[in-house]
Order: sequence, then C-alpha cells, then structure tokens
Amino acid sequence: MKFLCMMKATSESEAGLPPEPAMMEAMGKLMEQSFKEGKMVMGAGLGPSSMGARVQTAGGKISVVDGPFAEIKELVAGFAIMELPSLEAAVQEGKRMMQLHLDVLGPGYEGTCEVRQMFD
Repeated sequence: MKFLCMMKATSESEAGLPPEPAMMEAMGKLMEQSFKEGKMVMGAGLGPSSMGARVQTAGGKISVVDGPFAEIKELVAGFAIMELPSLEAAVQEGKRMMQLHLDVLGPGYEGTCEVRQMFD
C-alpha cells in the first residue's frame, strides 16, 4: 500500500527560509536509508504558499487564488510517498520523521506529520 506522509508548514517554511543545515543533512540520510529499505517511493520539500496558487470551484465557476495562504497549520511544507504494508507501519515512519526533527531541532520544535493512504 502507498501512503502519503505530509509534513505541515511552519512559520519558517512559509517565510521561504531553508531548513537548518543539520536538519537537511539528517533528513537526507533518513530518506536515503528509507530508499535502500524499499520504503520510500518519493519525497520532497515544497516552496512557501506565497509561490503557489489554489484553483477552486464554486457556483459552477473556476477561480484562482494566489498565495500566500493564511492558515499555516493547514499548509504542507514537504511530503514523502511510502510503500508500506499497513497504516500502522506508515504511522511508525511518520513517528520516525518527527523524532528526527526533535533530535535535530530540540524539544521546542512543534510540528505535524499527517499520514494518509493513497489509492491507485
């Protein structure tokens, strides 16, 4: 089964600031290990919402809303597509990613990794 692990945005990622070098290095190692283990299908960081747009429909019309978007806690800053046997295994990978953030950024880090099954 495929799962999408979405890392929620922070005020820093929405400001377009790159992750700390130590975080980039640690996440790169984790992703490399996950690829070797056959778990990771794809992963990437996303630009801030100020560089994006939303295409919406309402009342039979299509509209485009340019970023930035107000609710940071609802935005995605990065993702990983994982091939895993169960939701429980996907949650364990999400916990692994969040633990990496705590290990590198310290106990003051606050973040969310949302895990959702994908359907082919």
